[in-house]
Amino acid sequence: MKASQYVARQPDANGFIDYNEVEHRTWQTLIERQLRVIESRACQEYLDGIDKLALPRARIPQLADINRVLQASTGWQVAQVPALIPFQRFFELLANKQFPVATFIRTEADLDYLQEPDIFHEIFGHCPLLTDPWFAEFTHTYGRLGLAASPQERVFLARLYWMTIEFGLVDTPAGRRIYGGGILSSPREAVYCLSGEPEHQPFDPVEAMRTPYRIDILQPLYFVLPDLQRLFALAQQDIMSLVHEAMALGLHAPKFPPKAA
Repeated sequence: MKASQYVARQPDANGFIDYNEVEHRTWQTLIERQLRVIESRACQEYLDGIDKLALPRARIPQLADINRVLQASTGWQVAQVPALIPFQRFFELLANKQFPVATFIRTEADLDYLQEPDIFHEIFGHCPLLTDPWFAEFTHTYGRLGLAASPQERVFLARLYWMTIEFGLVDTPAGRRIYGGGILSSPREAVYCLSGEPEHQPFDPVEAMRTPYRIDILQPLYFVLPDLQRLFALAQQDIMSLVHEAMALGLHAPKFPPKAA
């Protein structure tokens, strides 16, 4: 696992994490900018979650504040983790209804893009939808399946996660909207993903698991749910049989150039 230049902040004995003024200003810059970008682009369930969380603008929220809302909404919690964690730990947390949050925030040099998931990506991108029962159920099911999966199966499950929870789109009565946390926390991708430039395909879990991706580029392809309930319906299916179907069929050719060495 590649090392990160960032080090997660450790809470004190009372669970409080002390951030400095520069870090609080970075949070304010990120959240105010991104709220403007996603206002007409995010799905309503996400916007409802933003309202429930009542995220502060001028300071980085404490995890206990997030936990109070998630616990009351869907029984979820967030868990403080280092910058990068192994697959095993990731699945363990989700299986226990805990969403990992790395407690550092990017520097101003990385304001527009950061490969590692920081506290802004995790809290702003993912936590609002964890207040939604359908989305929360799918994420919990995904964690339980991943915990029991083989290393090879986990690679296919990782693609499903990428194409849904991180970079998913959904059709709504108001038009096509964003629900993926990787898009919702990115100003550039939030605009790009709904443009005519990338490819959009109706969501198919087997196709999603057969689609290669790169983490360091704008996505060439997005899968579009008919509605957010489709994820809840998927959680009721035999997802591992779909994983094995995808494994048997094999990967599609990448829609992007190889990463330079």
